[in-house]
Formats: sequence, C-alpha cells, structure tokens
Amino acid sequence: MKGYIICPVRNITKEDKEKVENFVQSLEARGWEIHYPPRNTNQHDETGLMICTENRKAIENSDRVFLYWDGKSTGCLFDMGMAFAFNKPLTILYIPPDDGSGKSFLKMPRAWELREIGSF
Repeated sequence: MKGYIICPVRNITKEDKEKVENFVQSLEARGWEIHYPPRNTNQHDETGLMICTENRKAIENSDRVFLYWDGKSTGCLFDMGMAFAFNKPLTILYIPPDDGSGKSFLKMPRAWELREIGSF
C-alpha cells in the first residue's frame, strides 16, 4: 500500500509538523509506504516546478492520499487538485472546521472523502 501525505511544507507550525510526522509514523507502522514531501521530495527548487513534478509522480503512484491541511497552504491546494484529477481516494487527517457558509475548499475534501472512488 502506497500513500501520499498532502501537507504544508513551508510555513508549517512546529505543532502541525509534529502531528503530521506522528501520522506518517503511525501509517508506516501499519505497513504503508508513505511519500512525505518534506522528507521524500527534494525541496531545493528555485521555481517549484521540480517539486510539483516529483509530487505529481508520487501522487499518481499512490493508492491513497492523506490530507493534513491548515487551511492556508497553497501547495496543499495544488496537491489536492492533482490527487482529485487522478481520482485518488482521500483520508482526511486534519482540516480546519468549516464556517458553514457556501461552497469552500473546507467542504470539498469532506465530500470527496465520503464518495466512493469512481462514482462521479
């Protein structure tokens, strides 16, 4: 089982980083092979194109994506879009509470997580 963790890399808080790393360790202890971008994607890239290319390949090769989103990271939004395009099943590890008003990227992952893959 291969998984990809969508999570903030730049500007992540120490607390969030510890939580994500605990999720990674827990999944790996259960036999998952996890691609964790801060650890597995070369982050030395002036434009971000190579980072996005590496992440795209890892998402494409994953069986499932896991989402830990602070509600602010644009990189998470980009990775979510790629995972959605590849029709990957999603497990939410954390997203902020939804304020309840209208469409939002806080509602969409919850709906995505609930749908059965291929039902659209």
